[in-house]
Amino acid sequence: MNNVVAHLLDGQLVKGTTLDFEPGRPTCHVKTADRGMLEIHLSDLKALFFVKTLGGQPEQKRSTAVAPGDSRQRGAHAVELEFQDGERLAGLTAHYPPVRPFFFVLPADPSDNNIRILVNKAAVKAVHLPAVKAR
Repeated sequence: MNNVVAHLLDGQLVKGTTLDFEPGRPTCHVKTADRGMLEIHLSDLKALFFVKTLGGQPEQKRSTAVAPGDSRQRGAHAVELEFQDGERLAGLTAHYPPVRPFFFVLPADPSDNNIRILVNKAAVKAVHLPAVKAR
């Protein structure tokens, strides 16, 4: 069972748990506390956030830069995404440039409440590669 927060293209948020998510399938189901079981069409997603807790960590200041020496960098590219709605997200992805309709991003800060994020490529306005900082 995975805790997820679905950010939909129309601005809605759906928080709950999913057992049947597969990126190759067109839908998944999210069991919510207040609305029961909902079918989510992946094409309606802006992004699907796999999270540690559904309550989030609103007081946490998160880093938007990947720390030098972070072992998650092996085989990954640091990216900064700008969504169509103006939201920005920094993290790591194994597939750059993204060629499929959906791709995963790991948050830049490993202590973030987000574990991984499934991004709908159609919801992304721009992908930037941050400048590499000298060590």
